Amino acid sequence: MTSAQANQDSRDEISRPLARNIDELMRRRQREQDSQGFADKVAAAIATFTGSIWSLLAHAVVFGTWIIVNTGAFLPFPPWDPTLVMLAMVASVEAIFLTTFVLMNQRRQARLEDDRAELTLQMSLLAEQETTHVGELVLAIARQLGAELPPQTEINELTKNVAPEAVLDEIARKRTE
Repeated sequence: MTSAQANQDSRDEISRPLARNIDELMRRRQREQDSQGFADKVAAAIATFTGSIWSLLAHAVVFGTWIIVNTGAFLPFPPWDPTLVMLAMVASVEAIFLTTFVLMNQRRQARLEDDRAELTLQMSLLAEQETTHVGELVLAIARQLGAELPPQTEINELTKNVAPEAVLDEIARKRTE
């Protein structure tokens, strides 16, 4: 089975609207990456590298070599930093820069996450409104057909609009209890 066939088989297992949404989200993600500034791209690349095994191995080789040579364990090369003070300074300066790059990348990721959370909230609110309207429509149809209805309290709950502010206020109130 070719890769294209496997992709088509997996796409056949999901609905067309879902596949379209996935494609649109991927295009959006690509546009977001393309619209990043130079500094954000550099920060993301450095943060990605420093979070990899290759960064760990490079640091182990460089710092390990530095320590071995400067403690006199590797005699062909004379020590240039026998107290390892320069190594400590280099490591400290590197830590400052790496921390800055990681924080820049986290800030960018947080912005994207905030946007996605906002989208999720808006979609959930829209779904809630639509569900409430569908409930009202079903109730009207049931009444028109003379169908037996559940108790009025359940009907009221199903057709009640949700106020997001009230929900957030209740969550905040519960947190302070």
